[in-house]
Amino acid sequence: MSRTFASLAHFNFRLWFAGNILASSAMWMQRVAQDWLVLTVLTDQSGTQVGIVTALQFLPMMLISPWTGVVADRVDRRRLVQITQSISGILGLGLGILILSGVIQLWHVHLFALLGGISSAFDSPARQAFVAEMVPPTSVANAVALSGMSFTSARLIGPVGAGLIIDRVGVGWVFVINAAIFIVPVVLIALMRVHELNPRDHAPRARGQIREGLRYIANRPDLIVIFVLMSVVASLGLNFQLTSAMMATTVFRKGAGEFGLLATFAAIGGVTGALVAARVGAARLGFLIPAATAFGIMLIVVSLAPSYVAYAALVIPLGTASMLTMTSANSVLQTRTPDGIRGRVMSLYTIVFLGTTPIGAPFIGWVGETFGARWALAVGGAATLGIALLMGGVLAVQQRRERARNAGTDVARGARV
Repeated sequence: MSRTFASLAHFNFRLWFAGNILASSAMWMQRVAQDWLVLTVLTDQSGTQVGIVTALQFLPMMLISPWTGVVADRVDRRRLVQITQSISGILGLGLGILILSGVIQLWHVHLFALLGGISSAFDSPARQAFVAEMVPPTSVANAVALSGMSFTSARLIGPVGAGLIIDRVGVGWVFVINAAIFIVPVVLIALMRVHELNPRDHAPRARGQIREGLRYIANRPDLIVIFVLMSVVASLGLNFQLTSAMMATTVFRKGAGEFGLLATFAAIGGVTGALVAARVGAARLGFLIPAATAFGIMLIVVSLAPSYVAYAALVIPLGTASMLTMTSANSVLQTRTPDGIRGRVMSLYTIVFLGTTPIGAPFIGWVGETFGARWALAVGGAATLGIALLMGGVLAVQQRRERARNAGTDVARGARV
């Protein structure tokens, strides 16, 4: 098997990879159907209500992720993911029944979005940390990249599937079909060979475990570099979805179809980036900094695109650079964090990564409205490039100090001998 797909040589990861594509496709289908339901059935094109539903989905992850990270470190992550996937299926089935029976109301969608968000808050740290249990330590970076590829591939499959189902049989059936799809990854996880999973340390029940996770990060300068870098990248750089909408409509005067095509090109670039990361092994800070630098440069380049066609073509390498950055950060965190605290570290990273995006979006939107969409992209690119170069310098200083300490230790040992 080629180096790019090395993790697929492991039986458990093959099951996980297949299940992840299905679960992620179902998630994207549900998001599209949910937005369609709110916009066209329950309201008269209310973008505000779509925003409220989206906020309800992400709010639990922001509020309770530190605690869900502790849970992921304490319990069997495999079982926890099975439970969260089962809950997703049950919620989809319930919403589908309400729609098909004709009793659906907006508050139902609000409630189901909140419950789904709570489930996702438990699912995310367990899912990310569980990857390291299925493959040898040397393959973790490859496995993380392939998991990212399956998620991005689902972004191509899910929305198309949702659109076809809505067009043929109606929006309610999307949720019912999703419930059936979610059964498959639950079964696939159950079929894993438990004896082939890597043994792991379970965190004991004790007070102050969230603070322990925070202290661990605070005492790891290399992890601080990742958290600082990705907070800026997520808040100002990864909002290029917003800026693409502004570029398509205000600069190139295109409609919804052309804007949707840009999302497809970005997803193609994302899959490409995941494949590159899987092949080279991206679990190194020395790879993350150049990836983030390339992403910042590409944001500036696409801001200068002279036409819609040129912009669409450049979105592909932009998507590649963004996926390389995200996958590299995830891989470094996974491989540099002990198993007993990995869930907490990943949950805190999720807060930083997801929490800063909505914080930066209003600022980037304001720049676009005030100075134009090209400036919004350029500002995001300049911020990303600047923080990448700054963190690269900080990392270089850290490495010089580490080498100096090691050299001093060696000299001291030699003197004692």
